[in-house]
Amino acid sequence: MRLRDLKGLGPKSEKDLVDIGVDTPEKLREIGPVRAFLRLKQASARKPSLNFLYAMVGAVEDRHWMEIAKSEKTRLLTELEGYRELEEILRAEGLSLEQD
Repeated sequence: MRLRDLKGLGPKSEKDLVDIGVDTPEKLREIGPVRAFLRLKQASARKPSLNFLYAMVGAVEDRHWMEIAKSEKTRLLTELEGYRELEEILRAEGLSLEQD
């Protein structure tokens, strides 16, 4: 199965994900939508919208991104902010969250 075969992801989304090393649905599930979104924000010339984050969540859960409840979106944004703060701390220590 290809990334574009997941619900809510198409060829453009697949290309963006492959460009950051997320080349299979399994890899997307492994690193999770939030970390994939952070990688996209760091590496992509076209900055992804939050809808892309929600689409990746929907894709790994086999549901449309519009089905994601407001409370879940709030949780995702909190998780996203937590990763950003962790990355800042690690960067100050000369470390990185990403090891690959």
